Amino acid sequence: MDLSRAQWRTSTRSGSSGNCVEVADNLLDVVAVRDSKDPEGQILVFTTAQWRAFLGGVAAGEFDR
Repeated sequence: MDLSRAQWRTSTRSGSSGNCVEVADNLLDVVAVRDSKDPEGQILVFTTAQWRAFLGGVAAGEFDR
């Protein structure tokens, strides 16, 4: 998969700790996620539907402990 046009960003809530994930949501039909500390490392790729379902779960508190 060609991710050369990915525009990576971190959440505004990430703070300055450096322990962040970066998201590229400007790609056609997919959302890519990577570790900000290792930008050359592994990248997870989700369909936009999967990403929306994940964000919906976060908003609904499905992952809260």
